Amino acid sequence: MMRILITGGTGFIGHHLVNKLLECNHDITVLTRKPISAQSLFSGRVTPWTTLSSWLPSIKFDAVINLAGAPIIDKAWTHQRKQILKDSRIGITQQLIVAMEEAITKPSVFLSGSAIGIYGDTGASLCTETSSLATDFAAQLCHEWENTAAIAETIGVRTCLLRTGLVLHKSGGLLKKMQLPFSLGLGSRLGSGNQMMSWIHLNDYLEALSYLLHTPSCQGPYNLTAPHPVSNTEFTATLAKSLGRRALLTTPAWALRLALGERSSLLLGGQRVVPEQLLSQGFCFKLPHLREALSALSTPSI
Repeated sequence: MMRILITGGTGFIGHHLVNKLLECNHDITVLTRKPISAQSLFSGRVTPWTTLSSWLPSIKFDAVINLAGAPIIDKAWTHQRKQILKDSRIGITQQLIVAMEEAITKPSVFLSGSAIGIYGDTGASLCTETSSLATDFAAQLCHEWENTAAIAETIGVRTCLLRTGLVLHKSGGLLKKMQLPFSLGLGSRLGSGNQMMSWIHLNDYLEALSYLLHTPSCQGPYNLTAPHPVSNTEFTATLAKSLGRRALLTTPAWALRLALGERSSLLLGGQRVVPEQLLSQGFCFKLPHLREALSALSTPSI
């Protein structure tokens, strides 16, 4: 049994992760602004903290998992919103580093969030963990986030940086937003449809986190994506087919730029990312292909 502190534990990915860890009888503390809601969500099985000042130097955590971060595409990227995005990622990470530094017994491992947006719009070029990093806002945000998290390594805490792709599950994320229009036959290709989409089924994502958590040789950046990325055109067609529909519409690039401004780069750009580090270290994906991943999501228990 491990004692684990988790930020972002009530979010789309976080609450699934917490439930998985609870099933393994780990002792979970969740940092949250809504402790009563957290207690209700997890049936009183977690310890909710509203502030990291609760982490006294005498308290020992075996691991820290940092998934906190305000949604990046939901609101316009005004100067104020960009600051919120930074504070919700980099600010909380800085606080965690300070708490780990002050702890008498430091955690053995730190898993900290990031995203494949760190590579920028790379077209059809293959991205591995050693690929060059971009300089647009989303990439810089991830880069600064990772640099802050990496400070934990200097104090002896094994650190894994979670470069997360599109996590697929019917309960949340991009897929939940897409399911209704696609099920009504209103699904559409975005722009040219040539942009690459690097995705991962939620179950494989959670297994990957568990693997990183429990494998002492794992350290540094990890692409958390399935081995077979697809174009937006292929993703659109495969999703529509999985729902017994056709996707004949196209959302023009100009319309997305008009509606989303700078944020449109998240939909019109893409990355062809492969999880080279996970594969080289022996991790096995259960759902490596999009068609079988979407098919699995139609099963009630998944």
